[in-house]
Amino acid sequence: MQTNDFAGGANLPPAGWKRREQMEADERQALAPFAQKSGDSRGRKFPEPRHEYRTEFQRDRARIIHSRAFRRLEYKTQVFLNGTGDHLRTRLTHTCEVASVSRTIARALALNEDLAEAIALAHDLGHSPFGHSGEEMLAECMREHGGFEHNRQSLRVVELLERVYPAFPGLNLTFEVLAGLQKHAQATRPSLEAQIADLADEITYYSHDLDDALDFAILDGDQLDDSPIWQRSHERVAQRNPDLLGAELHKNIIRDIIDLQVRDVVATSAAAIAAAAPMSVQEARRQPEPLLHYSEELGAANRELRRFLYENVYYHPRVAEVNRRACEMLRTVFAAYVEKPEWLGDAAARRLESEGLHRTVCDYIAGMTDRYLLEEHARLVKSYVVNTT
Repeated sequence: MQTNDFAGGANLPPAGWKRREQMEADERQALAPFAQKSGDSRGRKFPEPRHEYRTEFQRDRARIIHSRAFRRLEYKTQVFLNGTGDHLRTRLTHTCEVASVSRTIARALALNEDLAEAIALAHDLGHSPFGHSGEEMLAECMREHGGFEHNRQSLRVVELLERVYPAFPGLNLTFEVLAGLQKHAQATRPSLEAQIADLADEITYYSHDLDDALDFAILDGDQLDDSPIWQRSHERVAQRNPDLLGAELHKNIIRDIIDLQVRDVVATSAAAIAAAAPMSVQEARRQPEPLLHYSEELGAANRELRRFLYENVYYHPRVAEVNRRACEMLRTVFAAYVEKPEWLGDAAARRLESEGLHRTVCDYIAGMTDRYLLEEHARLVKSYVVNTT
């Protein structure tokens, strides 16, 4: 009886088992010439044997999903403080939505879905607790010590802070995924797959923040009458389903907004790619302008939607006051750890010499969930009063 490699037996694969080499050959046949092929990956900082039945980018995706930082995203704020509503988005649900939209766009443009998804899944691993308000507070705490920015922190997470493998720090992701996370430190443009993840982040972020704000009764539909994006989708939904009202109507408008944005990106980007006619990954990255983008009309409408959200949602008193209190707790916890570094966890304390006190404290706090930071605040304040004046 024939055995297979899973059992340590014969070298012949069982029927239906597709080896990595076949997957790589399939990519070369199916993907565009300017798509990043997993078989052409530059590899990893710490060399590892390639996997038998997974491509390099599929392995990266799995490493990200199985990381502790990824699991903690479930309890980190997107916009509304985690735990304030059962259906409000968290940093994890947002990340999953970005990954889904990334795969859709990549598939439509014959780009590498696995690479686009891996970048999308890792893009927020470095986000602090309490959403963008928490990021701003942590940046303020680190102003004199190198600053804080969640994109750079995502790289620290996957290159240093995750400790899974005894042979090296971090997740040892491929150069292509790491490059996709380096938004501001490249001589050429990001890969098209990285450009996809960036646009998918924006599409899901603003559309779903709008959705959550309506759910949380911070907005009502009447306030959106002057939004070109909202009105366009409202008309389309009303034509198809004239009897929809209230929350059901709003949900369908949001769905239509996302669909319109994805369609626009695919059509506009396909035209830009056809005009530039790149024949390699390198040619696509050397273009004077990004090849992945919205149409001019939708880009303007998105900027207006962004302005509306900042004016009516992100600084709304019900959001701002809760976030302000949470961020003051973050400041207090940061000061407590700087004053008493022995209160840091053992893993963090081991980085004090190599990373310095403030960066170690920053790493530790950035990795916290909302809930854990609140618990630490209660514990630390109870045992020690920090002078923050």
